[in-house]
Amino acid sequence: MTPAPEPSQKQLRVAFLLADQFTLSAFANFVDVLRLAADEADKSRPILCDWTVLSDTMDPVRSSCGVRVQPDTRLRQAGRFDYLVVVGGLISDRAGFSPEALAFLKATAARGVPLVGLCTGVFTLQGAGLLQGYRCCVSWFHHQDFLDRFDSERPVSDQIFVVDRDRLTCSGGHGAAHLAAFLVQRHIGQSAAIKSLNIMMIDDALSGQRAQPGQTLARQARDELVKRAVLKMQQNVEVPRTVDELALELNVGRRTLERRFQADLGRSPRMIYLEIRIERAMAKLRNTDAPISDIALSCGFCDAPHLARTLKAERGLTPAELRRSRPRAAENQPPVGVLLQG
Repeated sequence: MTPAPEPSQKQLRVAFLLADQFTLSAFANFVDVLRLAADEADKSRPILCDWTVLSDTMDPVRSSCGVRVQPDTRLRQAGRFDYLVVVGGLISDRAGFSPEALAFLKATAARGVPLVGLCTGVFTLQGAGLLQGYRCCVSWFHHQDFLDRFDSERPVSDQIFVVDRDRLTCSGGHGAAHLAAFLVQRHIGQSAAIKSLNIMMIDDALSGQRAQPGQTLARQARDELVKRAVLKMQQNVEVPRTVDELALELNVGRRTLERRFQADLGRSPRMIYLEIRIERAMAKLRNTDAPISDIALSCGFCDAPHLARTLKAERGLTPAELRRSRPRAAENQPPVGVLLQG
């Protein structure tokens, strides 16, 4: 039996620009959703979706984990595509893209092609002046990094992705799969989007408004409003918000917020906020040699004595005691990955 010919007209064409030391998981999740949207019998073919990795040099691009991806199309031969996806990499002072790639990015935007920023790709778009007047999504983990670099901007860091006209930005990780599924649903259909995610063992297609996962707490929130409030707390540890300010930012009343916290986590917003700040301070005390006074200020405490009193009352030990309890690096241990012969 002769197989049916592949459709000549792709319904969704995507081009990628990968930063040096790009985030492999964000790229892979996005591409796999495209691949699985119309694939048949696990043949890994671009049927209704098509994708290409662009480059000015055609040199392999190194991901942050060391895996390299070989581009397949030169910038000047890019042809037509529906979206240009920028996959960001490690945050550093050096540029993740060449001047030629950035010029191509700006020219593409000038032609009206929608731009997608995955993970720290939003930093590239913002730095290139391509997000002026747009809402954009940043991972809660990089929220402060974004503010430090672009102090006049206020990114969205309590959603997994944001779609604002022809700019689509994503927090990274599994959010990249959900953003890709959003595009598949828009261009191909809902069943194709759900199929892709299910094969990837992702239960449901999430809307952009779904809260990002955040810092792990002893109690995990289930209520979406509570999740978003907790994320805002995690993003504002150095200068904590009041409960009234949090409620205002979330467009709910203070009593509503307190009631939802009590129902979901069994504690008040104030106590959960304190727990987040204490856990952040304890992590810094365990993992850094920063002065205790600096750690106290960075975690929303007035000074070192304030941190010490709070830590003693809530966890039963002082900062100095916590530091003394740190395990010392074991001597004469083999490097990671070395197998000792018995």
